[in-house]
Amino acid sequence: MIGSGIFMSPEGVLRNMGSPAGSLLIWAACGLLATFGALSYAELGTLIKESGGDYIYILRNFGSLPAFLFAFTSVIVVRPAGVAAVCLSFAEYAVAPFYPGCASPQVVVKCAAASCILLLTLVNCLSVRVATSLMNVFTVAKLFALLVIIIGGVVLLAQGHVQSFQNAFQDTRTEAGIIGIAFYQGLWSFDGWNNLNYVTEEIRKPDVNLPRAIMIAIPLVTCFYLLANVSYFAAMTPAELLSSGAVAITWGNKVLGNWMWLISLSVALSSFGSANGTFFSGGRVCYIAAREGHMPGILSMAHVRFLTPSPGLIFTSVMSLIMVIPGNFSQIVNLFSFTAWLFYGTTVTGLLYLKIKKPELPRPYKVPIIIPLIFLMASIYLVLAPIMDHPQIEFLYVILFIFSGVIFYFPLVRYKYHPAFLQTITLHLQLLLDVAPIEKDVN
Repeated sequence: MIGSGIFMSPEGVLRNMGSPAGSLLIWAACGLLATFGALSYAELGTLIKESGGDYIYILRNFGSLPAFLFAFTSVIVVRPAGVAAVCLSFAEYAVAPFYPGCASPQVVVKCAAASCILLLTLVNCLSVRVATSLMNVFTVAKLFALLVIIIGGVVLLAQGHVQSFQNAFQDTRTEAGIIGIAFYQGLWSFDGWNNLNYVTEEIRKPDVNLPRAIMIAIPLVTCFYLLANVSYFAAMTPAELLSSGAVAITWGNKVLGNWMWLISLSVALSSFGSANGTFFSGGRVCYIAAREGHMPGILSMAHVRFLTPSPGLIFTSVMSLIMVIPGNFSQIVNLFSFTAWLFYGTTVTGLLYLKIKKPELPRPYKVPIIIPLIFLMASIYLVLAPIMDHPQIEFLYVILFIFSGVIFYFPLVRYKYHPAFLQTITLHLQLLLDVAPIEKDVN
């Protein structure tokens, strides 16, 4: 879960909420909402013990068409947007030391982000072991950066740097849509709370370990995030935080002085590791959806020597590069969050359906029904409030894009129409990429 968000999103949350206290309330509420969502998904994961996360739950509860729309949107928009946003975070912190005292040129930032995407594609296509090792190594970097910021914040508070907390609720904004956008920015930092559900088949004793991991991890991460934000406000005034393109860099300049490069390096490594994790799971969404017949067959294939889902990874890489070129961090996060929470709500609706209509199903883990109900209501709010109170044309484009999937579903999936030229393209791609189908039971 811990990645680039806590080093990028505080500015977006404060900009929308208008006050330090309002921002901290949003961060706490984001942690609570992520916990409720993860607990709801834990029951789904012990009921439907298949990998695939939201996709497989929507498929089993609502059928083929909704699952296809999820896969269609996730593969083309949601996962690439996540990769693009994290790589832009990496780029901001990687190039910041080369432009002290001024904003980094956007051309340089975007080139660095594109290079990050291409490097991750290469690593994930060549070796699963190296990709997973990267995640473990960079976990140390992200925890180091957070602990330095938290300890520095404690020292600053002890020295009396509390000016940002005087009249802390002043200028707090209360418009429904603005609060929704603030949630988008905060919840981005918690993204990953449902990642274990993508590998349920590989978890030992999921009925015990899935809820246990959730109840330990998310409250701990929430505490880290709140303490990091307190440290930011202790070191900077709200105006200084809002003018910062990279919050942790500004914090490092003020608190660490010449040692600021440690924060820059740690955050860049943290963002790189987070991007790798997003990339790792994103390629597998392509793979699972294609395995079920909801995506082109080439995406269900793996490299004959490296045994990695390289076609899915390459496709995710191409879509991420397309998003990096015109977008910025906040725009991509809003696009990602709006789409993701639309499907999170759909998934939890499936859990409520199973609770009401099929109570006889064996449940190794059972969450109180009030928790998924609250989560569903929050999902509805997060989808509707920004549209009604602060409409943006991008949200309309997303909705139209989701439903445009129907055009492809009926001929290609429902009636299994496979034009000869598509089969020819698949064959040539197989030869070019050196990939072959893998049977489901073998995988």
